[in-house]
Amino acid sequence: MADAFAFLPPGGETGAEIRARDWSATSIGPPERWPHSLRSTLSLMLSCPTAMFLAWGPDLLCFYNDAYRPILGYRLPTALGQPFRQVWASIWDEIGPLVDATLAGESQTLTDVMLDLSREGRPEQGWWSFTYSPAYDEAGAVAGLFCVTAETTARVLGERRLRESEDHYRHTVELNPQVPWTCDPHGNIISYSNRWLELTGQAPGEPEGAGWAKALHPDDVPWTMTVFANCLASGEPVDVDYRIRIARTGAYRWMRARARPRRNEGGAIIRWYGVVEDIHDRKLAEERLQDMNATLERRVTDALAQRKLWADVFETTDALVAALDDDYRVLAVNRAYADEFESLYGVRPGVGDNLLALLADHPDHCAAVKAVWSRALSGEEFTLVEAFGDPERKRPSYELRFTALRDAQGRRIGAFQYAQDVTERLRGQEQLARAEEALRHAQKMEAVGQLTGGVAHDFNNLLTIIRSSVEFLRRPNLPEDRRSRYLEAVSDTVDRAAKLTSQLLSFARRQPLKPEVFDLGGRLRGVADMLNAVTGARIRIVAQVPDMPCHVRVDPSQFETALVNLAVNARDAMAGEGTLTLELACGTALPSIRGHAGAAGPFAALSVRDDGTGIAPEHLTRIFEPFYTTKAVGKGTGLGLSQVIGFAKQSGGDIDVASEPGHGTTFTLYLPEVDAPAPEAQQGDDAAEPVTEERALCVLVVEDNLDVGRFCTQLLEDLGHSIVWAHDAETALTEFERVPFRFDAVFSDVVMPGMGGVELARRLKAGHPNLPIILTTGYSDVLAQDDTHGFDLVRKPYSTEQVARALRNVLNRRSRSVGAPNHRPVSA
Repeated sequence: MADAFAFLPPGGETGAEIRARDWSATSIGPPERWPHSLRSTLSLMLSCPTAMFLAWGPDLLCFYNDAYRPILGYRLPTALGQPFRQVWASIWDEIGPLVDATLAGESQTLTDVMLDLSREGRPEQGWWSFTYSPAYDEAGAVAGLFCVTAETTARVLGERRLRESEDHYRHTVELNPQVPWTCDPHGNIISYSNRWLELTGQAPGEPEGAGWAKALHPDDVPWTMTVFANCLASGEPVDVDYRIRIARTGAYRWMRARARPRRNEGGAIIRWYGVVEDIHDRKLAEERLQDMNATLERRVTDALAQRKLWADVFETTDALVAALDDDYRVLAVNRAYADEFESLYGVRPGVGDNLLALLADHPDHCAAVKAVWSRALSGEEFTLVEAFGDPERKRPSYELRFTALRDAQGRRIGAFQYAQDVTERLRGQEQLARAEEALRHAQKMEAVGQLTGGVAHDFNNLLTIIRSSVEFLRRPNLPEDRRSRYLEAVSDTVDRAAKLTSQLLSFARRQPLKPEVFDLGGRLRGVADMLNAVTGARIRIVAQVPDMPCHVRVDPSQFETALVNLAVNARDAMAGEGTLTLELACGTALPSIRGHAGAAGPFAALSVRDDGTGIAPEHLTRIFEPFYTTKAVGKGTGLGLSQVIGFAKQSGGDIDVASEPGHGTTFTLYLPEVDAPAPEAQQGDDAAEPVTEERALCVLVVEDNLDVGRFCTQLLEDLGHSIVWAHDAETALTEFERVPFRFDAVFSDVVMPGMGGVELARRLKAGHPNLPIILTTGYSDVLAQDDTHGFDLVRKPYSTEQVARALRNVLNRRSRSVGAPNHRPVSA
């Protein structure tokens, strides 16, 4: 008796349940009467690893695949073959309108929808993404609906936690009595705490850019802006004092602004982080101290006779103040200094005491004190920060300022120290640093999540196609035309996966390159037909290329890919109709781009200009991020511009973008210019390349991965070659040196434990300069950083034709170099 369920793929729990059920009493009848459209949809759905369900027939009977079973929860035992509305009665108010719209012929896509699924029989909130599509019968009528779904609960909750974390750190910043702020590399303020608005009375947004300077005392603006500009230009930390008008009192108070730059991996400044603190009281104390010093200098004729006067004056400040002569004897000391010294060392200093003698029982501290005071007594004026006493006792931190002390005739008679407690200020800086570090970590994790999510999404789509195609190819009676179609789908999907990894490596500047020196203007004239095929007949391409040659050294394939990516973006921006202008300028300088320093050059500047819709300002800073796209779903992967900037950076250049919404966009690609290549031998230009007679070779294969090694050796044997397989470079060297003349070529992986493929190739080449060597890799940091290794490269995944062609090429070059034909019989 014929199997009524022969159309179902083998295996799977749901498939077994469908076979076991009696469908005669249902609205769709026994399986013998099921239409071909239902059978093919069920077959495809049960073969896919992604969660899917199908509602079919007048009652919308429920079918699903194994991946969807956990979503059903407690409904699983009764869901198969039941009306869809009955299965999901608990959330029908939410999904009912989706079902109605889909049955009316509209496809529906929803992202991050919150539903109460009650999978375990109790309310349960979850977030989901759905794609509802109409399912058609043979007559083209809607016979049901088909849905692909994925749970996004983890991502939604993760984003919620990230927002809560950011809110937490934002409140931490706002509670700081200081004023944290940030600015861009050009000095434009982009963030600040509300404390600044409370102090100055400025409105929200008013301090942005250079608006903060409106709150400064007019006399302090020129000096402050000069210091600020010099630090921005040099990259040195900002440290400047100025007065601001306090809105509550109308008086001016002294503030100290400090900032340090944050740099990227290339050393370019990408942002400044700073803090403003109130130093008014300290400033007044310093001024009083300076006045006191001036008074002392005028009145002192005999320093020792005026000790009591100094002591009385020093008692007017809460700071720790002491003065020593050149013999380390105390000239004057205030009560605060004496109290702190006594609490630390158990002895109280007085006028006339030798400070070093008082520290005789503390030799380490005595040496440190002597070293610092020696600098001050030599006439040096300086500031440092020290934490006094035992760290476990949490002693305060002091900012120490040392100044020379002179008599009325200007002679240096000693030095004095002014120490202010800065514990709270340092604690605030530490809190700010921790908050900034936590924020940077959160931003890094968000970027990693976006990248990995994009990679996983695209690769899972590709793997779905491959797996489904392989499942169908396993069917014994599959028609030949469908078998060819599935084989073509697998091959095409592998190419797309390889392109995806290539684009990611290009963005990360880890793509192995094959650079060549060529005239960029000539290459642009030659690719016009290719770009016409990409952009379509309604887009006019205008190339403005100078007559003078403009040579660059880049990978031509990667350059053409970057040009195509820019052309495709321009085509989409112009909706397939408009003018695309390619303009080449030679001998230009590289400007400062996105905070990176410029360079004198010379550079070739290739501008790709369209007259399309333009790019909104809020998108301009993110368009080069991988998987970031403003295009509709299915219209772009978000990797095109990532490949372009990765190629430009790895080639020693950069790319700039200028755009105005409604007026088009211009991308300018900068590539370093090089000297023209030396003329090649006449034989290479005029004579046809000699073709080596195809023959059987003895190839030394070096591959540490067992699966790839078996595949490679089988591939080469199918081409008619004999193979010796070594699992690492060390074994390959031993095998080669044992009988070196038996090998016609070496085919080696690059990334292996121990010695790598490039080092192996160099060692073999040193002793056997005419030996053909081919390297292969999916990714190698060595090749990404060194494109001058000089060996042929076959990128993984490779095909049989690519390997055969690489062997022919290296043997042709060897034949020309040695001037004699090879000596083995035919194959390949």
